[in-house]
Amino acid sequence: MHIALSSDEREEVLTFFQQKMVAKRTFLLQPGKIDRYIYFVTRGCLRMFYTDNEGIDHNICFYPENWWACDIVSFFKEKPAVNTIQALEDSEVYYMSLSRLEELFLKIPKFERFFRILTQNGFDLYQKRITSNLSKTAEERYLEFRKLYPGLENRIAQKHIASYLGITPAYLSMMRKEKQL
Repeated sequence: MHIALSSDEREEVLTFFQQKMVAKRTFLLQPGKIDRYIYFVTRGCLRMFYTDNEGIDHNICFYPENWWACDIVSFFKEKPAVNTIQALEDSEVYYMSLSRLEELFLKIPKFERFFRILTQNGFDLYQKRITSNLSKTAEERYLEFRKLYPGLENRIAQKHIASYLGITPAYLSMMRKEKQL
């Protein structure tokens, strides 16, 4: 995606990653810790969420297959995270540290362009999400969720979707029944 790699470059890129299986409910990042890795999800689904002072989780983003996951500020600035990253399903991820990513940028400069585009696309998603939360109805936000994450609603708990949408699970259930969404 975004860049063309030769077969040799593809092989080289793979040497920068480590692979691991992550069990459902496992935390890959917790608040106060520095996000040491960027993850590429090949199977399963992760979520990033913020826990407020009352202990309520607010889902920020989901990372199903073929999505990259990290707390971008914590990872690139090496600052303690305010968010949590957790596996919602048994997952398989490839991951690398910031130092390895920097090495990859030097070894295959095309990857700097790839990550610039990835970061721009991520910022675009966050901006749209904020605007959507400020200006759209719960139903419109739900339809956007379904478009952004096709099929995910059948894989993760309704409470996680409701948290992402900023509504209660009961309201989400009622809305889906009324509108047959």
